[in-house]
Amino acid sequence: MKINTIQCKTLLTKSRLPEADYCINPYVGCLHACVYCYARFMRRFTGHDEPWGYFLDVKINAPEILARELTRKPKRGVVLLGSVTDAYQPVEQKYRLTRAILEILLQHDFPVSVLTKSNLVVRDLDLFKQFSKCEVGLTITTTDQKIARNFEPHSSIPQQRIKALEILHRDGITTYAFIGPILPELTDLETIFAAIQGKVNFIMAESLNMKCGNRQDIQDVLRKKYPSHLSLYQSGFDKKYWDKIEKQLRALSKKFNISLKGFYRH
Repeated sequence: MKINTIQCKTLLTKSRLPEADYCINPYVGCLHACVYCYARFMRRFTGHDEPWGYFLDVKINAPEILARELTRKPKRGVVLLGSVTDAYQPVEQKYRLTRAILEILLQHDFPVSVLTKSNLVVRDLDLFKQFSKCEVGLTITTTDQKIARNFEPHSSIPQQRIKALEILHRDGITTYAFIGPILPELTDLETIFAAIQGKVNFIMAESLNMKCGNRQDIQDVLRKKYPSHLSLYQSGFDKKYWDKIEKQLRALSKKFNISLKGFYRH
């Protein structure tokens, strides 16, 4: 894995996502190396030869740039950390960029939303509690550690993420589970709902996107680890399939009394 430090010129960018007004990505790339990652399209803008998931650029001056940008008094809005990287990379323990960014956003009273696959997020509980508006989500693709290791090799294991949700929720932080992407025949939705009950305020879910350059990598994992499912993934999933999944999500939402805030399809 290759880790570089770089200088960024801008940091706070307008978001195209409906849930956020701005995005901040303290890093370029992601060392979690998730096989299904939709953000791998970013690689072509980086100049890296390494495969997606095996390089990381650290925006070493990110806090200084954000502080400068906020002196211009942009319109207050929800800031998502991060949209095409994970703000809690393993190297965040060393560089502490995300924590510094949170401290600056807190000074300017910007609402924050975090989505991560790392239980390192609990480190910043003291800051989250000071925001007037803050939500923290953790991605739960599966509760099965073996499946997680095959598809999310360097992320925190599912049990650590679920524990992080429990800790954050218990301390009054608005929390959610992001069930995505849903891996057909591998993601056990009912087991996930049961595991997070009482630990989240709501759930968001997403269908598997195999149109972002990840198809071959996904099929390689299936061929080695889950050959009986390979033909299903090769044939694809039509609208009827995801209609069935959405119906199941809504039924589980009612059964476990956890609000389903959104189901995103590709």
